[in-house]
Amino acid sequence: MIGVNYPLADLVVSMLYLALIVFWLMLVFHVMADLVRSHDLSGGAKALWVLFILVLPLAGTLIYLVARGGSMHERDQRAVRDRQRDLEDYIRSIAHSKE
Repeated sequence: MIGVNYPLADLVVSMLYLALIVFWLMLVFHVMADLVRSHDLSGGAKALWVLFILVLPLAGTLIYLVARGGSMHERDQRAVRDRQRDLEDYIRSIAHSKE
């Protein structure tokens, strides 16, 4: 049994690695988007976080999630509410201009 290849197992492992990389990239982009829309951080603090994430990507992302992850959901909800309000204002302005 020594030297037996399992190409299907290699494919499954490769797909698992690919999925982990894709999920991690999605997480990094989500963290970067959260940094951009965070109003409670100054520009310098945002730059330091971005630099930290670029220099040590895995550690930087995980530390960001531990340090500021609890309020990410609140910032997401605020952004959704703002976009919804802007859309409703736009629809009202278009509806009033047609009358």
